[in-house]
Amino acid sequence: MTPDPAYRPNVGIMLLNPAGAAWVGMRLDAPGAWQMPQGGIDADETPGEAALRELGEEIGTTKAEILFESTQWLTYDLPPDLAKRAWGGKWRGQAQRWFAMRFTGTDTDIRIDGPHPEFSIWRWAPRAELIACIVPFKRPVYEAVLAEFEPRLRASGF
Repeated sequence: MTPDPAYRPNVGIMLLNPAGAAWVGMRLDAPGAWQMPQGGIDADETPGEAALRELGEEIGTTKAEILFESTQWLTYDLPPDLAKRAWGGKWRGQAQRWFAMRFTGTDTDIRIDGPHPEFSIWRWAPRAELIACIVPFKRPVYEAVLAEFEPRLRASGF
């Protein structure tokens, strides 16, 4: 199944440390707005390939292994003022495939100061706090990701 063409194809990554906490970063362009890594899917790559590439671009490491992928595309609409500016107004929001990943590195492997930084700071957040820290227009997607992933994560020892 392919996403609705009104939405930009995108991946989201729930990167989990050994304690089961999820990586979140505060966006440089929106102080106070936290999110898990996410990014667009290039025409020549699978969602899984995009997830690993985006992880490297956004947080400076690909030291992770994919545990599993969401079973469906999840969409969110950008607020109207942002939709007009983002991506030249081409899409109304994003359609995302989400990936749960086990972090296989150490905190020193994470580098948010790459060539095109997106985050000012980062932290490991308990999964129960993810909904509260995300911007309101993305909350339904995070709720859906948690609803799908939590039983699978618990079964995997997270």
